[in-house]
Amino acid sequence: MKRILIFSTAYLPLVGGAEIAVKEITDRCSYEFVIITAKLRKDLPDHEKIGNVEVYRIGTGSHWDKFRLIWAGHKKAKELGAFNTVWSIMASYAGFAALRYKKRNKQVPFLLTLQEGDSKWDIYKHVWWCWPYFKQIFKKADRIQAISNYLAKWAKSLGAGCPIEVIPNGVNFETFQLSPNTNLRSGKVVITTSRLVTKNGLSDLIKAMKYLDPTVKLRIIGSGGLEESLKKEATVFGERVQFLGEKDHQEISRELKDSDVFCRPSLSEGLGNSFLEAMYVGIPIVGTNVGGIPDFLVNGETGLFCKVGDHKDIAEKINRILNDSKLAEKLRTNGQKLVKEKYSWDMIAEKMKNIL
Repeated sequence: MKRILIFSTAYLPLVGGAEIAVKEITDRCSYEFVIITAKLRKDLPDHEKIGNVEVYRIGTGSHWDKFRLIWAGHKKAKELGAFNTVWSIMASYAGFAALRYKKRNKQVPFLLTLQEGDSKWDIYKHVWWCWPYFKQIFKKADRIQAISNYLAKWAKSLGAGCPIEVIPNGVNFETFQLSPNTNLRSGKVVITTSRLVTKNGLSDLIKAMKYLDPTVKLRIIGSGGLEESLKKEATVFGERVQFLGEKDHQEISRELKDSDVFCRPSLSEGLGNSFLEAMYVGIPIVGTNVGGIPDFLVNGETGLFCKVGDHKDIAEKINRILNDSKLAEKLRTNGQKLVKEKYSWDMIAEKMKNIL
């Protein structure tokens, strides 16, 4: 059986879009997968089996484990025997680890997956000091899979000369098929499911509440470093802005189905899985024309674009959906159809299987 070595900076139970993608894809492929990742938490075991993947964690359970992954990752891989392919999840710490492995095992094909959601400038700020070495991750890859056209163009700009294929993340259709939770309904509801970080533009979304009817509520699902500052900013709106914290996917599905509009006024975005989940459930979406969002958001057809950082425009686009039932139904129908046709994990896993 083909053995595939995966380097990932983090992995389950630490959850992000990239980690979910790896789980969904590996569960649907009949290969032998081995993940080497940073431990990051003291309570996580050094080795365990998760789904179809053997997981090996490097480090002591601290933030520094990301750096240990770079230097010790290829050594751990050597202990685990030969592999047919090395696969890096993003061009981050895992990318450096995969690059080191590739340089020592030139005959092993190197697949790079790009899931980055931060802006190009934010990424540069972290790697400027080793910029030529960072670019080697792209130049040494034998194949690149990007989750959006935006990231595919970024790879080319960094010198990638290998074939690049755009294969997005998907939506778990079984998880997001629950009935509306009518007990939660109280007036019009705007919802966002986002990490509470700068790139997701949540401060702009909160400020937009000033221009919405006082009966409209905003529900924010997620956690992150800006939680306290965002809560402080939202106090002026009282109970109109609700922070619901972390939720599992079934709880998110219930909250989405009980909402009228999904909005995330992103400053940057690799793709934006939360948009796709909302579209599949049948919630009209509002987003910015940045990163990978234009891959699925066609203005006036599958959602509405709002201007980056423009509180009034964000509110205006939300109001258009809340006050125009025909438009809301059109966006709802078209969005759901698009996700069903192009964002099934079964379909995506089949494409990834062909690459692997």
